[in-house]
Amino acid sequence: MKVAGFSKTGTKATEVTLPKAVFDVPVTDQTLQQAVVRSQANLRSAAAKTLTRGEVRGGGRKPWRQKGTGRARFGSSRVPIWRSGGVAHGPTGLQNYQKDMPTSMIRASLRMALSAQVKNSVVIEKFAVSEPKTRLVIDLLEKIDANGSVIVVSVEPTENTLLASANVPGFRIIRANQLRSYDVLTADTIIIEKAALAVLETWLAKKSVKPVGVAK
Repeated sequence: MKVAGFSKTGTKATEVTLPKAVFDVPVTDQTLQQAVVRSQANLRSAAAKTLTRGEVRGGGRKPWRQKGTGRARFGSSRVPIWRSGGVAHGPTGLQNYQKDMPTSMIRASLRMALSAQVKNSVVIEKFAVSEPKTRLVIDLLEKIDANGSVIVVSVEPTENTLLASANVPGFRIIRANQLRSYDVLTADTIIIEKAALAVLETWLAKKSVKPVGVAK
């Protein structure tokens, strides 16, 4: 499998041959779906929080005497059936949405994602700019003809590049050892540095168990 190769300045160079063990594997929808659900769940935070009857302000005094009023007996106005009372069985802010997958399946799903997106991938010698200027990053992306949502897979991005790309919409730099299937599948263009390509090959070409859903 060959893709376009570019120099540091964005000039088109010779085509780069990608390792088949990483970029040319059978794609299984079930494995990719499980990997995407895991990524989305791990990005979710427990922001919702309601007050229980013990946390609602006020209501310490009995609303009315126990008998003789003709009304139902209540010991506090903080009970859940009262307006402005506490919430029974509501979210506590301590919910854990984290999901995990076997390492072999994480690697398998990333290989599948890269294989599915190989037509949208290019290789660059090094994605870096000399000064922390957004215009330099935009010019480099235009030379590569990278449009839409763009991710750059790097080993160690320079400080100037991180500062210059902070305001570029739809652009992210991801370290090779932190790449996820979700990142690859949601990108319109994938720019891989040569050094990062070697890291991915070393990490993902390892032999792993057969992913779920693949026929024997």
